[in-house]
Amino acid sequence: MPPDVTSAPPPPTVPAGSAGSSAGPATGPVGSVTGWGRTAPTSARLVRPASAADAVTAVRECGPRGGIARGLGRAYGDAAQNAGGTVWDMTGLDRIRAIDAEAGVVTCDAGVSLHRLMQVLLPLGWFVPVTPGTRFVTVGGAIGADIHGKNHHGAGSFARHVRSLELLTADGEVRTVAPGTDLFDATTGGMGLTGVILGAVIQLLPVETSLMTVDTERATDLDDLLARLTATDHRYRYSVAWIDLLARGRSRGRAVLTRGDHAPAAALGPRARRDPLAFRPGRLPPAPRHLPEGLLSRPAVALFNELWYRKAPRRRTGELQRLSAFFHPLDGLPHWNRIYGRGGFVQYQFVVGHGQEETLRRIVHRIGDRRCPSFLAVLKRFGPAGPGWLSFPTEGWTLALDIPAGLPGLGAFLDELDEEVAAAGGRVYLAKDSRLRPELLSAMYAGLPAFRTLRAELDPHGVFTSDLARRLGL
Repeated sequence: MPPDVTSAPPPPTVPAGSAGSSAGPATGPVGSVTGWGRTAPTSARLVRPASAADAVTAVRECGPRGGIARGLGRAYGDAAQNAGGTVWDMTGLDRIRAIDAEAGVVTCDAGVSLHRLMQVLLPLGWFVPVTPGTRFVTVGGAIGADIHGKNHHGAGSFARHVRSLELLTADGEVRTVAPGTDLFDATTGGMGLTGVILGAVIQLLPVETSLMTVDTERATDLDDLLARLTATDHRYRYSVAWIDLLARGRSRGRAVLTRGDHAPAAALGPRARRDPLAFRPGRLPPAPRHLPEGLLSRPAVALFNELWYRKAPRRRTGELQRLSAFFHPLDGLPHWNRIYGRGGFVQYQFVVGHGQEETLRRIVHRIGDRRCPSFLAVLKRFGPAGPGWLSFPTEGWTLALDIPAGLPGLGAFLDELDEEVAAAGGRVYLAKDSRLRPELLSAMYAGLPAFRTLRAELDPHGVFTSDLARRLGL
């Protein structure tokens, strides 16, 4: 077992408005805070704890409007905002405390990013068990949102791989919380509303290389895509489909299906075998702050989608790709959210169960008929739901898409889709939501009453709160 890794460098990106560290919790001025979608900014007092003791002090001094923990700011909506209150930037708690390289277990602070874990763990032959579409999320954020990835159909969500977590509750106590308890189930997916996650013990995935072996194929329409996923997804650890939501006629729902697994050492050529676990993600210049209007117009997005589909191979097997290219292509373009302009964008993600394919088809048709200019649209299959009361994934089909926030009539249109999703027994993802109507929440999340009851007992004075919590009555 190697020595503990401490004082890890800070993550490579800093969330908007972070306050910087000092001895004791660093408190900056009141600043504007927004989600990754850059919609509905609100002002809050910004505090950056540098230790668990700082976090305890910060919670005690949060004021009457309460506080919410924030990581690297990749929640798309208002989950890590707190208008008129306090926002705790947790990236100052950034130590990797211990690594058991034999058992594949890491103990770390909640402010450590998945990027940092990959840097440290890949050379030892271990990979994070679940990663979303960006590696610039913190461990605390991964637990609070109970993130999922391209492997949910086999591996479940992030919480399934957490052996224990440290939680600072409203009474100032730091508790060790284990799976199988109500507090664990309320915290995983609880969006930071049960307390401040300070650290976690995580089971890792063994890998032989830092490359992926990838199969790519085209699906001619939505039915073809669903059939391919249903018939063969079990053969792959990871699976995702980019879907063209602007295609019409016989091509409606056409897609590029990408699936793969971690490449074994035997698949590498002589040069790659010299350093099989090297982690060298590429990086492009950041997106400019101001982009010309019309960049994401319907014609422009339709042309992009046409070119993206046509350039994909009809079928290609065994291609070697970097981890970053397979899992996190957008991370290569820092601040890619700027491409939507000053108005920002809404990411809409829902899941409906198996047997609700007609609902999925109807929604895809409605999005296409509405001509929503989305070039970042992905479809995946989820496996069985985890125990988290507000955890998003449940067995079935999930579709996620980005839409410019200024699209006329967008709010009313998404409200209608919400109603279809709820009627089909589905739900929307709270970590990406910025506009769901509260009356639909209980129809989507059966664990909501238990969550509210436990939260009221644990935090009767509402120390932990957020714009999301107030908007939805959590």
